[in-house]
Amino acid sequence: MKQTATDKRKKTTSVRPTAKRPWNRINLPIYSISSTDGNGSANMHIITYVTAISMQPKRFVCGVYLGTRTFDNIQQHPHFVLQLLAEHQYRLVDLLGKKTGHTTDKMARLQKRKELVEWKGFLVLKDCLAVMQMRVTATMDAGDHMILLCDVLAYKNMNTGTVLTLDTLRKHKLTRI
Repeated sequence: MKQTATDKRKKTTSVRPTAKRPWNRINLPIYSISSTDGNGSANMHIITYVTAISMQPKRFVCGVYLGTRTFDNIQQHPHFVLQLLAEHQYRLVDLLGKKTGHTTDKMARLQKRKELVEWKGFLVLKDCLAVMQMRVTATMDAGDHMILLCDVLAYKNMNTGTVLTLDTLRKHKLTRI
């Protein structure tokens, strides 16, 4: 069957670009940072701005929001654990991402729920998919975040499962981006 000019026009004009901003179209994995100030005070924080940047040595860049307890901890003790979250852990975003460690003892809440185990001297989420011990080697101001260049000191795969992503957070209306 032969297409008419009207049929061809309908096909080409019916495709519309998305209204999302380009940086909101990407489905990033969701991580959490477990940090300590080096004196026994610990905190956890949600982080989405994470990427591997070097294969040898294995390095990551992590964007940590300024003014957070996690950022304060890392300034005092430049080691932390980056935790890759599992899809079923999306509810942790309310506690770890929407509450501040300056006024909420996130670790006490997680311990009460029996969600923590110790790894390399840090408390980590026992149900996360993987953990990486990081050491900050350099920093750079990035506006409302600080970029941390980190060496991976150790890692461990903790559990199997599906990675928590921004799309899951969007589905549950838990994110602004």
